[in-house]
Amino acid sequence: MLTTNSLAEERAALDNKLSNRFIDLDPAGYFVIFVDREAQLICAKHYTNVINDQGLACDPETGEPLPCNVKVERVPTAVFTGRTAKELCIKIFEETQPCPITYLDHAAYLGREFVRAEIALLNGQDYVQD
Repeated sequence: MLTTNSLAEERAALDNKLSNRFIDLDPAGYFVIFVDREAQLICAKHYTNVINDQGLACDPETGEPLPCNVKVERVPTAVFTGRTAKELCIKIFEETQPCPITYLDHAAYLGREFVRAEIALLNGQDYVQD
């Protein structure tokens, strides 16, 4: 019989495996998500990119691939904030025209991440974007 801890570990392992799968990058851009504890907001900075022939996200100005594990100083095209994941999703998906997301898997990912950020904000925990 699975214990609560072993079930949590099993689910964490599954999510870690799924986080490492290949996905096509959204040509409309990407988001950097964080929480602003002082303002009690979930924040999402949107950045444009171009996808090269190898499927890598590149800086539209330089054409150079954007590194995943190194901080790059770029100016976001928009900054979205919300008190809840739902409020933030409505601002991005329903109120912004054109919508800055073109792939459904990207939309689903953002919804999951906004909920994770909201939970972290409510519980006083650190949030690290997946």
